Amino acid sequence: MANTTLKSVYDIFQSMEYGASSPSSAATARAWLEQKSSSLGLFIDGNFVCPEKRETLTVTDSTGGAVCSIICAEDEDISSCASSASGGFKAWSELSGHSRAKVLLRLASTLQRYTQCVSELCEVCQSPCSPAVLIRLAQYCSGWAQLRDTLLPEWAPRGVGAVVVSDDCFFYSIWIKVFPALAMGNAVVVVPGVKLAPAALLLAQLGVEAGLPAGALNVVIGDGTVGVRVAQNKHISFLTYSGKQQDGEVLAKQMAGWGLPVSLSLSLSAVCPFIIFESADIDSAVDGVIEAAFKKKKDWQWVLCVQESVLDSVVSRLKLRMTGMKCVPLVSESERGEVDAVVKEALQQGATLVQSCSPPASGSMFPPTVLCGLAPASSAAVTPPPGPLLPLLTFRSAAEGAALANRTPHGQAASIWTEDLTLALETAKSVSAGSIWVNSHSVTDPSLTQCGRRDSGNCTDGGREGLYQFLRPSLSPSLPRSTPSSLEYSTFGSGASTFMIPEACSVSSVSRSCSQFVGGKQCKADSGCSRAVQAPGGAVLAYCPDGGRKDVRNAVEAALKVHPGWLKKSPAARALSLFSLSDSLEKKKRDMAASIQAQTGLSVEEAEKEVELSISRLSDWAARCDKLRGEMPLLPQTGCALSASEPVGIVAVVLPDAKPLLSLVSLLGAAISTGNAVILVPSEKYPLPALDFIQVLQASDLPAGLVSVITGGKNQLTQALANHSEIQAIWYWGSKEGCQFLQYTCCSPLKRLWLHCEEEEDGDVGRYWSLSSPSLQEEMWREAVVWKSVWIPTA
Repeated sequence: MANTTLKSVYDIFQSMEYGASSPSSAATARAWLEQKSSSLGLFIDGNFVCPEKRETLTVTDSTGGAVCSIICAEDEDISSCASSASGGFKAWSELSGHSRAKVLLRLASTLQRYTQCVSELCEVCQSPCSPAVLIRLAQYCSGWAQLRDTLLPEWAPRGVGAVVVSDDCFFYSIWIKVFPALAMGNAVVVVPGVKLAPAALLLAQLGVEAGLPAGALNVVIGDGTVGVRVAQNKHISFLTYSGKQQDGEVLAKQMAGWGLPVSLSLSLSAVCPFIIFESADIDSAVDGVIEAAFKKKKDWQWVLCVQESVLDSVVSRLKLRMTGMKCVPLVSESERGEVDAVVKEALQQGATLVQSCSPPASGSMFPPTVLCGLAPASSAAVTPPPGPLLPLLTFRSAAEGAALANRTPHGQAASIWTEDLTLALETAKSVSAGSIWVNSHSVTDPSLTQCGRRDSGNCTDGGREGLYQFLRPSLSPSLPRSTPSSLEYSTFGSGASTFMIPEACSVSSVSRSCSQFVGGKQCKADSGCSRAVQAPGGAVLAYCPDGGRKDVRNAVEAALKVHPGWLKKSPAARALSLFSLSDSLEKKKRDMAASIQAQTGLSVEEAEKEVELSISRLSDWAARCDKLRGEMPLLPQTGCALSASEPVGIVAVVLPDAKPLLSLVSLLGAAISTGNAVILVPSEKYPLPALDFIQVLQASDLPAGLVSVITGGKNQLTQALANHSEIQAIWYWGSKEGCQFLQYTCCSPLKRLWLHCEEEEDGDVGRYWSLSSPSLQEEMWREAVVWKSVWIPTA
């Protein structure tokens, strides 16, 4: 020990260097790698598989040294893995909830024994993750596995899921998907990034040791195409992706037409506001922003929003706190070029810099930097580059601060700093983000719901709400697996409409001329053309407008005007409006029954039964308005949290042919009872009941513009809806080609899709709408809401 140099506490705090790794933990991780000869294979059917003549990739540490090599899967390996997962799903799903819960609890216990190994392996592979967080997640999910059979008896597991996670994500991003999926009885194929692969393979091995059936959890690694090749296998039932927005868009487009539900968590690309009000504890707020914005691996990109009255105080404290901070390593020198370009552009626009030190002339290092004096429209504020850059914007009032926070196209998270609890809660309600932290940031717990908004993703993780992405109602038809059609996306929906005549032409005196419903008024189509509505025998019953893109635009404009007012209405007031709609329908039930009979050819008794069910269904949704569930999760940390549902926004519904009135009111009630505005596209085959329903809408006290009804060609209107940026969700019943088009098109801007292929549905599809199963209404309700969690520390 004579040559050992001892450092004082003062020296350590001055240099802030990392200490040496614990010898015992390093040896544990090294021993595991040496046991595998530092060459890791694929994990298939409960065993490590090392097929010959496969390409290999090298995992490196922070210094560039080789940690181990991993084998890339080929199509043969993927097929074997998917077949194994299918068998594993059968064995795993047939177990009772209690048996699955015991396995997950044993996995949590096994993780506790391997804490040092998991931690060291994550650190060496540059994917740090606290084993305590994984243990908490496994324990939490084991509880839901125990309760699933009793609390969710009408819901069934989806099957085999593919969990694709990019290399830039945190290790936790894999297991926030995998553990809940396993708890609900699904099998999982994990496709991690290269850096995440060693630790993922270790946890898969620990899962089998804990009692997971062979094939229930598999891990395959490969190049950038392996995720798509896994998902396209016929045994896969759903796909969930975590990573960057650009990569998520590419993956979603590649999966269009395969008949696979795709959920995206795009938090890596998210731009999140860090809001400091004048009533905040400025010192604590500055400490928080330094910690959030300048750490080595950020959760997302932050934008600092400061109230003007405390701007000078915040900037002076930032300068003081940043003094002496070291340069932060970037991913590559090319990223350094992006950062330099953004800084140069900001300086040209009049911004000033606050830096901890001067940046080096070259290399992949850059000092923590605050860009002050930016305009909200500046590219550095809208899309900050990766790296230690923090754009700073200012606002005057609380309302302006919330509006500034909502300028970003993302809605992943926000941090609000104020000592005024009323102001904090009002701002949290106004900011469109899935996770809100008050006087804190980046707090996570499995019981807290994380729900992306807009371009941050269409996926809900955590809490009870995060379980439903891995379940489906037992009585609900699933999207059938298929192969993509040869589809020209740019010309989809642009073909000539059948039975279309100019409105200026004369029509039969026997036939009636109907109008569509936009902005609370009946109107003709902007195109000036009509379509013939035919009875089952071929006779022309009426002529309806042939709507198009401009009609959709007018409907969206009307919805944007009325939607804020509808949101401000209390749930009780919305319930009264829906009861009013139900009463209006009851007064016209004879006319509606006659319309259904004439259009579909059903008997009088069947038509009257559909109307009666429709009246009852509207009353059901009216009763649900003030029964919307929220909760206050019980957390292991000090503090409290609120979790509540919020409306999606503007929802477009392309209605099915089956039960034209009952399906309409079921979906309309689900959407407007939760606070959404709705654009309805009636069945192209049976539009008459929806057109007659316009009179019911006019007789109710629903605000004008909240509900629009646009008739026309289904493909033409689907194309117009998909390309409108203000529509947040599309519920579609139609052709396989229509489903494929929506999956391909609704990636940018990202929309929430609920797709049904009528061509492939078996049996009596009308039975689905006639059932009064709670799980079916629950499914509709969940498609109409997004979730927000608010974390409030108490100490």
